[in-house]
Amino acid sequence: MKRAIPVVVLSIAGLVPVWRYEPSVGAATSTTEPASTPSASAGSSSGTVVKGTTIQTEKGPVQVQVTFSGEKITAVKMLQQPNHPQTAAAVPKLVAETLKAQSADIDTVSGATITSEAYKKSLQAAIDSNGASAKTSASPSASAASAAQTVSGSTVNTDKGPVQVQVAFSGEKITAVKMLQQPNHPQTAAAVPKLIAETLKAQSADIDTVSGATITSDGYKESLQAAIDAKG
Repeated sequence: MKRAIPVVVLSIAGLVPVWRYEPSVGAATSTTEPASTPSASAGSSSGTVVKGTTIQTEKGPVQVQVTFSGEKITAVKMLQQPNHPQTAAAVPKLVAETLKAQSADIDTVSGATITSEAYKKSLQAAIDSNGASAKTSASPSASAASAAQTVSGSTVNTDKGPVQVQVAFSGEKITAVKMLQQPNHPQTAAAVPKLIAETLKAQSADIDTVSGATITSDGYKESLQAAIDAKG
């Protein structure tokens, strides 16, 4: 029995370093973080990619591909270029200048004039194409803003009878005025065309009262102003 005791003690002592070692391995593993490169590359690759026209030169075809973030040029890639040492040396300079200038208004690289000029032409074509696309995509909202809208003014009760106008707008512009209600009176009938003509000219309710039809004129202007206010 006395000999068995040291064996047990040694066995327990042998387990101690193993028990102490395992947590340290787990801690080292848990502190390893994934690289942030994927998210960065995803951000840099996003945008509108536009190919410029192919420019034929004495040295060979030149064509660029441009990546835009809105109107900003974020990257330029050569799709076609002359197989020439001077071209290979010039391209990085041209791209760097493009990213700096954010346009095709850059200097020609000495020793690669032909390639430089073709590069700028293809680049400008890509810039123009991106600008046209941006205008096209924006046009639906622009046309919606300028779409015709018809608004009825409030009914104004006068001593001669009710007066109410209906106004047609194109954007903020008054394009037509129609009488929905008006007094059945010769002076009113004669005054209305004048009031409408003045409204289209002034583009507001700040117009003169028609002589001989003061009541109708005031009712007209009040209803007209209500329609303009309702349009916003």
